[in-house]
Amino acid sequence: MEQINPTGKSYVVIGLGSSGLSAVNFLQSCGHRVMVVDEKLTPSLVAKLPQGVATSFGSIDEQVLLSADTIVISPGVDPRQDAIRAAKSAGIAVISDVQLFIDALRERDVHLGLSTPIIAITGSNAKSTVTTLVGEMARVAGRVVGVGGNIGTPAIELLDIEGMQLAVLELSSFQLEHISKLGAGVATILNISPDHLDRHGDMAGYLAQKLRIFDEVQSAVICLDDSNLAKSCREMIDDASPKAAIITTSGLIDDECHADFCLINKDGVIWLCHDDELLLSADELLIKGKHNLLNALSALAIGRAVGLDIPSMLKALKAFKGLPHRCEYVDEVAGKAYFNDSKGTNIGSTLAAIEGLGAVYGRRSLALILGGLGKGQDFSELTDSLDIYAHAIYLIGADADIIEQGLATKSSLTSRIHQTGTMQAAVDAASQSDAGAVLLSPACASFDQFVSYADRGDQFVAMVHQLKNT
Repeated sequence: MEQINPTGKSYVVIGLGSSGLSAVNFLQSCGHRVMVVDEKLTPSLVAKLPQGVATSFGSIDEQVLLSADTIVISPGVDPRQDAIRAAKSAGIAVISDVQLFIDALRERDVHLGLSTPIIAITGSNAKSTVTTLVGEMARVAGRVVGVGGNIGTPAIELLDIEGMQLAVLELSSFQLEHISKLGAGVATILNISPDHLDRHGDMAGYLAQKLRIFDEVQSAVICLDDSNLAKSCREMIDDASPKAAIITTSGLIDDECHADFCLINKDGVIWLCHDDELLLSADELLIKGKHNLLNALSALAIGRAVGLDIPSMLKALKAFKGLPHRCEYVDEVAGKAYFNDSKGTNIGSTLAAIEGLGAVYGRRSLALILGGLGKGQDFSELTDSLDIYAHAIYLIGADADIIEQGLATKSSLTSRIHQTGTMQAAVDAASQSDAGAVLLSPACASFDQFVSYADRGDQFVAMVHQLKNT
């Protein structure tokens, strides 16, 4: 076994995914004793473990956890398990890999005499889009930036970026659950809708974890459109970070600005606006939909809070094409625009896509492809928006009957609902409709018919391209 520093602390890392592996590598490089625990007998990344790391696979052993000074828990591991609860009861600290990053970054900054701001972004939907966009804005503004967390690169690996001046982190509720004193330079909760209730118990429990993002925050971006969320954010900030500066956003289109960053309708053109100054018209953006305009405002507000200049941010914004499978513009075929929102795996995300694109294309303009594994959601929550914006609704996948029952609670939708079974049949039918835009936003998991949401989106894109070539 490789010699390690006997004075190092003893860590147990639970879960050998990408974040767990990054934590193992970092802790061992610091001279700590590390053991990896995973419920799987053979985790997929086991071959990448460095030498000298002890393992315990097949279960989460309580005695192993009780032997640790600190436990690093991966986001996908449910902390309600008896062994983990026992460790917490014994006073053993249970932290996320993001906490490791925060602590290491602060230690580095003290040593070098630096102060590296952390941008912390969470929400039920759109957090990957906004996180990526803020990162692009920082790069165009000339900052050396690291982007990671719940998106792409594990947070701890951002420390490998030479001369990093800014860290942009997407944070999930699972990660926030085991972070304390985040102390972000700027933080935001973009939106909130039911998700992960099986883990957090109810919406109050879910929101409580999200609100931890404001712990010791310096500046906060608050969207005014959801008054209940805005109130909760302000209450948390007043309690945990009373000196924090607050920047407001609003995606409600009006003739005048009611937030620091907002949307204004001027002579029939929608503009992104800051403090009554028109910044950019919606027509100049490659990303489409009202929800994406709010994402753009959020990114501008976040960037402004950490000192990014407006011209650089607008340059990045005009070049931003969005992320794959997130209300991604695919192509126009026979006068219809096609959008791939396969990442829309819950009702809240799909509502955002429907209302965002509906605001652009108009009443009864959308042909929506919906369905898959419904995860016990109440699909009647979609009916009001669908009644306004749906020209036709095509249902696919295992839970099509359940979804139809939920939608049929609004009688005016029944004639617009069509069960097609497969994606190909839905695309073919939608292509023959009179809709102005075709939207794949399933509000469901994909595993009944596809390998993943990405596979589902890729197949949709291929079908659209095939339409264009025939």
